[in-house]
Amino acid sequence: MSTAPPQVNGHQRPAMPIYGEWRPTDPQATPTPPREPKPAEPAVDHVALAEAAAIRERAAAEAEERRIKAEAEAEAVLIKAAEEARKLKLANDKAEARAAEEQAARNARIAESNRKQKEAERQEAAARKAEEEQQKADAASAEAIAKAASNWRRYAITFYAVCAVVALPVQIAAFWDPKAWWLVIAPLMLEGAALVVTKGAAAAVAAHRPHWHYRLVSWLFAFIAAGINLWHGLAAFDPATAIGTAFASIAGPGVWDLHEHGRIRKRDGVPTRRERRAAAKAAKAEAAEKAAAKLFEAERQAHLENAARDAVKQLDEARASQFPEVHRHALKLAADLGEKVITEAIWKRAKRDVEGADPGESAETIRMRNAAEMRVEAARQKKPVSALSKTKNAQLGIQTPRSGYRPVPPVRKPKDTPPYHRAAGRAHGELLRRSTAAKKTSAEEPK
Repeated sequence: MSTAPPQVNGHQRPAMPIYGEWRPTDPQATPTPPREPKPAEPAVDHVALAEAAAIRERAAAEAEERRIKAEAEAEAVLIKAAEEARKLKLANDKAEARAAEEQAARNARIAESNRKQKEAERQEAAARKAEEEQQKADAASAEAIAKAASNWRRYAITFYAVCAVVALPVQIAAFWDPKAWWLVIAPLMLEGAALVVTKGAAAAVAAHRPHWHYRLVSWLFAFIAAGINLWHGLAAFDPATAIGTAFASIAGPGVWDLHEHGRIRKRDGVPTRRERRAAAKAAKAEAAEKAAAKLFEAERQAHLENAARDAVKQLDEARASQFPEVHRHALKLAADLGEKVITEAIWKRAKRDVEGADPGESAETIRMRNAAEMRVEAARQKKPVSALSKTKNAQLGIQTPRSGYRPVPPVRKPKDTPPYHRAAGRAHGELLRRSTAAKKTSAEEPK
């Protein structure tokens, strides 16, 4: 018999009762009461205890690790919160400082606007005051001019009258005849005619009509009166009286005509001698300035022409050094077309004749552009440049795989070639049928 294990599933197994020798059961015999088992002493499992201790230590270590991790996370959260609070405080400080700066700038703009407004108001007031003063000055000047003109007119008329009073007695004496006393009216008529013609000249000046003939007739009457005074004064009186009365006959109309002459010049806007000298000086300065500007423009045009000539020469030298064949062909074309220099049209034609491309294009530049475009396309598709086709219109569905430089031709495999269209299959079948029929017919013909 085998002995049962002391433990089952980690628990102490109770001890089995011992019955002694085995005997067959007698139904009439008195049963012997079973003896009570002794309590089993618990067995100590050191492995389980070690495992439990290890589990407890591991749980404690995990708990400690979780605690440390939680403390680290809490500390990180606190640090992050502190950093966020610091950043928020800095942002608030910056916003407050920015708001203070904006407010200060706003106050400065308002103050500047108020200052400019006050300055504009002050300038406007000063301009208005200056305009009022100028108006007052102009009014005073106009009044002074009008007053001077009025005085000058009054003085001229008064002087004319005084001269007439001085000249009339000698003229009356010259025409006096007791038998023909009415002849004394002739001097009055002569002086009156001169006065009337003078008034006519004034009316013509005011009406902007020709006035020279009025002034001429007035001077004619004045000289007639002066001649009468001079002739009769020398004959009847002394030379002083004759000369004085003759001068009076001329001076009165002369002063009045001088007044009218000034009024005519003012009306017509005739410049004075000073104004004419200033105008001549300004015209001379303007002519000198125009001559200097013309000379400067000529020098500038000459400089531009020289610069353009040098640029053309440099361009021709650069073309001759960079494109010698094209340059020689362009020279031939220019000579053939009767041009002295290589024009842009001739250079474009020579470039197309020699290199087959317009200026700015060549086989090298086209290849370089194509290579650059391939690199860009490879960068966009995240593929190497060698994986792209050399041409943009390459055949996408290849018939056979690439063989490289192997000595044997490539071997066709199933599905190397995309399936053909049904129409192509029908056409191929029809061709094959016709070919077979033709071969059969040729075979059946007698030889």
